Formats: sequence, C-alpha cells, structure tokens
Amino acid sequence: MQLGFDRLIEAVDKLAPDLGMKVIAQTGKGTYQPKNMIARVSIAPAEFENLVQESQLIISHAGIGTVLTAQRFSKPILLIPRRFDHGEHRNDHQVATVQNLRGRAGLLVAMDEAELAAKIAEGLALTSARPQMSSTAKQLRSAIAEFIEHGEL
Repeated sequence: MQLGFDRLIEAVDKLAPDLGMKVIAQTGKGTYQPKNMIARVSIAPAEFENLVQESQLIISHAGIGTVLTAQRFSKPILLIPRRFDHGEHRNDHQVATVQNLRGRAGLLVAMDEAELAAKIAEGLALTSARPQMSSTAKQLRSAIAEFIEHGEL
C-alpha cells in the first residue's frame, strides 16, 4: 500500500458537501480524517471495480492502474499527481505521467487542489453528456481490455 495522499483527500473532502452525491475515498495510510465522505484505508480489487462501475467520476493520483480501470469501464477520470516537492513521492514521475496523458478523451488533469472544483464539474459534465453504451458493447470492451491486460479472454 502506498502512502496516503492527504493533500488530495482533504481537498476533495472540502468539496464533497457541494457535490450532491455520495463520495467514497480510498485514503491509504494518510493522517487526514475525512468528515464529508466515506473513507476507507484500502478497497479490495473486486469491490474497487464495482465502485468504479457505479461511479460518475473517478478522482485519483496519477496511477496507471486506476487510469486503465476507469478506461475499461468508460468512466471519466480526474488525475492530480503526487509531487516530490510536497513529500508525496520519491520523484516527479506522476507529473510526467499526467503531462503525457493530458488531452486524452475522458481524462482530466488538475495540477493542484485549486483546480479541483472546476475539473470535477467538467468531469461530471462528461458523464451526463456521454451516450449510454449497449450491454453488448460493454461486454466487447471488457473482453478486449481483459485480453490486453492479461492476454486471455
């Protein structure tokens, strides 16, 4: 398990009451205790996938695993990178990651917590504007993603 990301958790916690929806956070081993959202230190992979499927928007550090999961379930994702200068990571590879991913469909980037509210609104607008995918298309997309990620159907 990675270190907590208190800067992100606290920023989202402050915005949560104005979102009008349930917010669930996987906090890791951080010290900040959210007051306005459901907080869990960790979430098992199968449950995480279920939560992603039910969600309107994923907000995450710039971890590729979460990006791939959001894409697999056609969910918009908002990334905020952990930063070395804040003591959140051993280097700034997450900053480089978001710079390389920026501009991709369904993927938003906030470089700091001051950008979060606007980017969350933008991400939620993507969800409401997105046409619903048929169950057959969802199954096909899931099978392709499974093959790409694991080499099997």
